[in-house]
Amino acid sequence: MSVTTDIPATYKGPRKVFARLLDMGVREDRLLIFLLSGCVLTFVAQMPRLAREAHLSGQELNMLLGGSLLGIVFIAPLVLYVLALAAHWIARAAGGKGEAYCARLALFWAFLAASPLILLNGLVAGFIGTGPALNLVGALWCAVFLWFWVSGMIQGYWAKQ
Repeated sequence: MSVTTDIPATYKGPRKVFARLLDMGVREDRLLIFLLSGCVLTFVAQMPRLAREAHLSGQELNMLLGGSLLGIVFIAPLVLYVLALAAHWIARAAGGKGEAYCARLALFWAFLAASPLILLNGLVAGFIGTGPALNLVGALWCAVFLWFWVSGMIQGYWAKQ
């Protein structure tokens, strides 16, 4: 299945989609595309918020966008790789049987699959601003991201036993 059909399917059954992704074999290029796509979508989601911030504070929008681009597209992937390695070590210490590839796939796929909610979060931040609506959408994104990530880790480390 394509990514555009896998993302909605993940909301219905994350472990099923993750199992299918695992069955496709170890492909680091696919993981890198998942990660970079999620980071680019997260950067795009920040644009309305940054435009609002630049308008209200009088700051230069290009400077805000440049800083966001550096942080989200260039630095965040490195941090996410380290986080995936830590998750792998924790899963192995807890008795999981998966490889480090499973931890990377679980984290990167969860990040990409939850991207529609981060895009919604960016729109709410840009058009409504801070408040209960932004908090609600942010909490929803966090919950869905964690649900997808934990489901992927369970499927990758413990469902194979």
